[in-house]
Amino acid sequence: MPSLDVHLNRLHLKNPILVASGTFGYAREMVAYADFAQLGGIIPKTVTPLPRPGNPPPRTVETTSGLLNSIGLDNDGLDAFISKHLTGLLGLGTSIIANIAGKNTSEFVEMAQKLNAYPELSALELNISCPNVSGGVDYGTNPKMAAEVVSAVRNACELPIIAKLTPNVTSVVEIAIAASEAGADALSLVNTFQGLAVDWRKRKPILGNGIGGLSGPAIKPLALRIVWQVAQAIKTPIIGIGGIQSIDDVMDFLICGATAVQVGTANFYNPTLATNLVSELESILEIEGCESVRDLVGTIQPSTVAKMAAAACATT
Repeated sequence: MPSLDVHLNRLHLKNPILVASGTFGYAREMVAYADFAQLGGIIPKTVTPLPRPGNPPPRTVETTSGLLNSIGLDNDGLDAFISKHLTGLLGLGTSIIANIAGKNTSEFVEMAQKLNAYPELSALELNISCPNVSGGVDYGTNPKMAAEVVSAVRNACELPIIAKLTPNVTSVVEIAIAASEAGADALSLVNTFQGLAVDWRKRKPILGNGIGGLSGPAIKPLALRIVWQVAQAIKTPIIGIGGIQSIDDVMDFLICGATAVQVGTANFYNPTLATNLVSELESILEIEGCESVRDLVGTIQPSTVAKMAAAACATT
């Protein structure tokens, strides 16, 4: 059988199919739908140092081929996460990657130090990219700040570090290079794109917070482009995120340079998808004659991409 295990520097996963933070709760909500042990890993919702009430409702609205959300990192804080959820998560038979967010470097470091006491955790994903809160998200829009927080957490914690980056910048590549050079074991690309939904009859935004983050199939071509661009610039492993709802989507991200992927919005309407993708990936590797999923990573033909890029430039 083909090998599904992947390495993202210090992080080893039994397969490349993960579920994205904020879309799978604390896993107990999905117990009736998913065999957790089949997954490559679970990333529970973002945790902050102190409890957060989140943004005012409405918090979600469906858009064409997508979902616009403005949850605002609603959570009970790190201490509650450790006391109420962590033990249960660590017993699910798969890799658990904690996702943390802080308003400044000190908060990120303090959280990382607390979680470092739990070596059963597989990694930390630094949420420096949420579009619906102020503070820590600034670290994902500035190369120096991104490097600062990644380096500080890396020095304070022995767990592998993943930096989750925002697409809402002029150049994601610049931020990715900074995070990579600062010691990130892997990069999650990408978080949601800022968007706006309005009710023209009421003359007002639909979301309580106004602007939200767009996810789902609508963003896949944009996320795929960013994964490919970053993969051309650095060797740091990439976890691709954005609109994955089929095995073909997984394959697209892999050949464009992602070593692993995260299923996000699709979990809301098909909670069995992620586990099904694992068996589908194994089958497609057999059909393709691959000994390992790693044989596919970054195999898109450069000449083809170059021609597409040239054609795109010629039409603008």
